[in-house]
Amino acid sequence: MEYTVQGLAKLAGITGRTIRYYDEQGLLKPARINSSGYRIYGPAEIDLLQQILFYRELGFSLQQIKKIITDENFDKTQALKEHRERLLAKREQLDELINTVEKSIAQAEGKGIMSDQEKFEGFTKRLIEENEAKYGKEVREKYGDETVDQSNTKLLKMTEAEYAELTDLDRQIKELLEQAMNEGAAPSSELGQKIADLHRQWICYYWSTYSKEAHAGLAEMYVADPRFTAYYDQKQPGTANFLKEAILCYTGKAK
Repeated sequence: MEYTVQGLAKLAGITGRTIRYYDEQGLLKPARINSSGYRIYGPAEIDLLQQILFYRELGFSLQQIKKIITDENFDKTQALKEHRERLLAKREQLDELINTVEKSIAQAEGKGIMSDQEKFEGFTKRLIEENEAKYGKEVREKYGDETVDQSNTKLLKMTEAEYAELTDLDRQIKELLEQAMNEGAAPSSELGQKIADLHRQWICYYWSTYSKEAHAGLAEMYVADPRFTAYYDQKQPGTANFLKEAILCYTGKAK
């Protein structure tokens, strides 16, 4: 069956303006333009819109989505399976957060006591599940199940102070990366190396042990895997590559 912009918008529960915007951004082109000048969308475009909306629901930016769905290795069936895994993980995350809230209410009412670790358990489990859903397969293949499981265990034991420090490091890295790109800084510059060092501190909250080789290997993944690249490039293209080069310089692995 075929649809006009308004017909497709009604079917998907979004606005016609959104459909047109996706067209402008190169995400969802119509199958054809009819003799009256209307955009016409067919089965392939309907399936593609479903994919776009799945990724949007999971928090991906339009730039990230475009990189994923235009990748020559994009597999629709595999993507649907991954959506299912991410949605299941998201449901588990909500269940964990609800459980944390219920325990907090019980403590506030004098009906129970929560340890500091329990107060942040829902948040750390969310980090783990999000990472597993997005990157688990690739990371486990590269570093092995034992290493990843040790990392997850370390996260679950995170204290309130450690969680705050981890969140702040992530914020600093993103802000400085944006600054470096805006200023045209070199990866080997003082700013680039500061970012690389902050990144080392950040991954040490996840890794049980640190090595320059593993750090450099992770940096290479940032440009080898389009999902990693899209995450860092969402504000400015080339950011992931800048981070990779800064880390390679920092670890002495620059070519």
